[in-house]
Amino acid sequence: MNRKLVLILFLSAIIMPMRAQFGFGGQQKEVKNMHCSKKFADVNYADDGQVYHTMDIYLPEKKAKKYPVVIHIYGSAWFNNNGKGNADLGTVCSALLNAGYAVVCPNHRSSGDAHWPAQIHDIKAVARYLRGNAGKYGLDSDFIAVSGFSSGGHLASLMGATSGTEAAVVADYKIDLEGNIGNYSDRSSSVDAVVSWSGPIDVEAMDCGGRPNGIKGSPEEALVGKPFSDETCGQYASISSPYYANAGDPPLLGFHGTADKVVPYCQAESWAKKYKASGATFEFVTVEGGGHGFNMYSEENLKRMIEFLNNQRKQK
Repeated sequence: MNRKLVLILFLSAIIMPMRAQFGFGGQQKEVKNMHCSKKFADVNYADDGQVYHTMDIYLPEKKAKKYPVVIHIYGSAWFNNNGKGNADLGTVCSALLNAGYAVVCPNHRSSGDAHWPAQIHDIKAVARYLRGNAGKYGLDSDFIAVSGFSSGGHLASLMGATSGTEAAVVADYKIDLEGNIGNYSDRSSSVDAVVSWSGPIDVEAMDCGGRPNGIKGSPEEALVGKPFSDETCGQYASISSPYYANAGDPPLLGFHGTADKVVPYCQAESWAKKYKASGATFEFVTVEGGGHGFNMYSEENLKRMIEFLNNQRKQK
């Protein structure tokens, strides 16, 4: 058994119980009676037949000529490649549908399928596909926002911070941020607004919560696929949104709980400080007593999300 497989099995044994305890994503019960008028299931946005490149598209009950779109990404510590059926359907997604937004829940490659930046390539391919097929599904391609929980919030934040950026150099590490997944490379992958729920946005600040072994043995190490060292520091920096954040980014709304035992609250304070210094537009919402996947989705917070998205639509 090779080292990579041992690492994946070891991390899975650790993370899966933690997800069950703290609601780390992918553990929620499927909601069978969502208030939607139509569901397009298992749409393959890469045209490659792979399950990890499928998505579900939900349309609101309220009829409209075309619907603004929110892509919502499940959380899984980047370990799950088929979590779209458990993507906060009864909370975030239902609130969005009730407010008149089409909701798109995509799968993406896990860290076991491919290392970073494959995951952001997948979500950018989703945005391009939606613009290329907006008429087919009744979508308003002029407004595409992205949301996510936990590692989904991480990917959502990067969709915003790298909007319009195809490639970058981070500490001598050259990274392709766009990829070539799917058939719509001529379409934009940019988004108009971002919402993060408990996301590890500043991945390099995760140690602020007192992680005993730092990066070693962590989901981030599995995502990058290499141990952290002076030679790989650029690759680790490249997975943190603050390194790309700037005044031209689409606005971000971030929710984080003070009782989060998986993605520490101090990490959220860190990214907010860095975003402020970068000039990026953001709102940071502290949820007192909120954990990782519990006590977060109150009516007040869901309403705030809708108001945030509505305001971005009006401004645009």
